Amino acid sequence: MAHAHHAHATGHDQDHQAGHDHGHVHGGTDIDWSEHAPMLESQAELFTPLYERALAWLGHKQTEPGLIVDAGSGPGVVSCLLADAFPGARVVAVDGAEPLLERAGARAARLGVADRFGTLAGELPGVLDELDYPADLLWASRSLHHLGDQRAALAAFAARLAPGGTLALLEGGLPARFLPRDIGIGRPGLQARLDSLEEEWFARMRADLPGAVAETEDWPALMAAVGLRHTGTRSFLLDLPAPTTDRARAYAAAVLSRLRDGFGDRLEATDRATLDRLLDPEDPASVHRRRDVFVLAAHTVHTAERTG
Repeated sequence: MAHAHHAHATGHDQDHQAGHDHGHVHGGTDIDWSEHAPMLESQAELFTPLYERALAWLGHKQTEPGLIVDAGSGPGVVSCLLADAFPGARVVAVDGAEPLLERAGARAARLGVADRFGTLAGELPGVLDELDYPADLLWASRSLHHLGDQRAALAAFAARLAPGGTLALLEGGLPARFLPRDIGIGRPGLQARLDSLEEEWFARMRADLPGAVAETEDWPALMAAVGLRHTGTRSFLLDLPAPTTDRARAYAAAVLSRLRDGFGDRLEATDRATLDRLLDPEDPASVHRRRDVFVLAAHTVHTAERTG
């Protein structure tokens, strides 16, 4: 498998910086991926039940693929889940951050799938031209929205599919929730206000991307516009009820911490103080200690087929 070497990461199935997708760190040359990789890996592992249900749904919709491409794979948690879900397939993890691909390869070796697992480093979508064969299944989880011209990127994804191949696009869903509306401190509805700030940040992020083109986010229509036949849309839940696990608490704390860092100067003083208490491990009201912390999130997957 050829390897390309480009400067920028193009997004991963974890999430982006201020937390719009629950905490992903957006790609760029200034990111120390070796430092962020354990966090990205841990967060993807937390979402494994959601991904497993999504992949089971995909498995019921199509014949066994020969080549699966994970476009924007990050540290390869989902890439390895794809290898497990489709034991006859070869999986190629594609990402712009080589430290994350190194972790993906090591993970595949630990899980015993290295003999049918490869990596490809480079920027989406152009790096896909370096694949040796067209893909029978191309999985793109929250990587498309990091590309300025999403319609052109979808066309490039479609062009790399084999006849009868499937594009599975994970975009959209619902913002994650960690806490009740009224948590007993501060003003009720904190997470809804954070959502509003995240939406504004996301709009700015999209507008600042190279070659940014505004699109109505009707993913089935966009897939059809590039010549694919829409075959299904379904949303999948991650439901970790309270009282939840230490890993889920750490995830909630990590996301809220990045929101505090990213939006602190735009929050009302009351909300800043509430976030500070939620993040203080010594405070009984913090997410580290309170019993009402949960994780509830929904991700939506759209599928389409190349018919010709």
